[in-house]
Amino acid sequence: MLLKTTTAAAAATTAITTCSPSLFSLSKPSLCFSKLPFFKPHNYPNTTKKPLNFFTSPRMSWLNRLGFSTRTPTDSPVDSSSSIPQGPDDDIPAPGQEFAQFGAGCFWGVELAYQRVPGVTKTEVGYTQGYLHNPTYEDVCSGTSNHSEVVRVQYDPKECSYETLLDLFWARHDPTTPNRQGNDVGTQYRSGIYFYTPEQEKAALESLDKHQQLLNRKIVTEILPAKKFYRAEEYHQQYLAKGGRFGFRQSAEKAIGEVKEVINKEVVTRNATLATVNLSESHPEMSVGVCFSKPSPA
Repeated sequence: MLLKTTTAAAAATTAITTCSPSLFSLSKPSLCFSKLPFFKPHNYPNTTKKPLNFFTSPRMSWLNRLGFSTRTPTDSPVDSSSSIPQGPDDDIPAPGQEFAQFGAGCFWGVELAYQRVPGVTKTEVGYTQGYLHNPTYEDVCSGTSNHSEVVRVQYDPKECSYETLLDLFWARHDPTTPNRQGNDVGTQYRSGIYFYTPEQEKAALESLDKHQQLLNRKIVTEILPAKKFYRAEEYHQQYLAKGGRFGFRQSAEKAIGEVKEVINKEVVTRNATLATVNLSESHPEMSVGVCFSKPSPA
């Protein structure tokens, strides 16, 4: 028994004496003890573990999306046009077509209205005028990305004038309520006309002046150059024409007759909606259940 104890003590002594002189240094209090077969510090450093990359932390996802991510020398250069969220919309319309872009509250109903206009060949809903790359619907609804919900309209100028699209824009919403349309409240619902050409800018400003004379409240519509367009999630595209939340498809067929009929119909719809919203705000018990909010996909 004494022999076994002596042997174990000798082994321990040998292990300790082979340690560096800094065995009992406060800076490395346990490194040498790890050589002993019966001792392994719980906080012994794992030298094979890769160092933490600050920019891969979940908390840094927003910085990455703002363009501050790290790059290695072997990375290929990033196209400057795609790395600037506030850059121009450089998508190209089909030959002989032109783009127009409007923000008038929830983009579902706005898109359906423009789908019905003769001469409009394509519509898409998306996000623009914000700070983040590739924003999601959740990002936009958070109110921190500054994006606006917009409809990008592709139209044939030989069949549909830009002025006609502007008339529908004014008819479709209330341009005097900042960051709000009906019960939808937030910066993403702000009123905006985003132009692609100097001619569109001139027409938009003239149209605003004309409609301001017809209203007793100040128009808050912003008129700005069209910026990078981020297409919204697929379930948002042609949402009402595909059935919406309750599966009731709304016709997107082109109107038969004058476009004025489409605009007049939108005016009636808008006025009825605003009247319902005003009623529900002043008398909540009489609310008929108008719902403007958009659900996430199931």
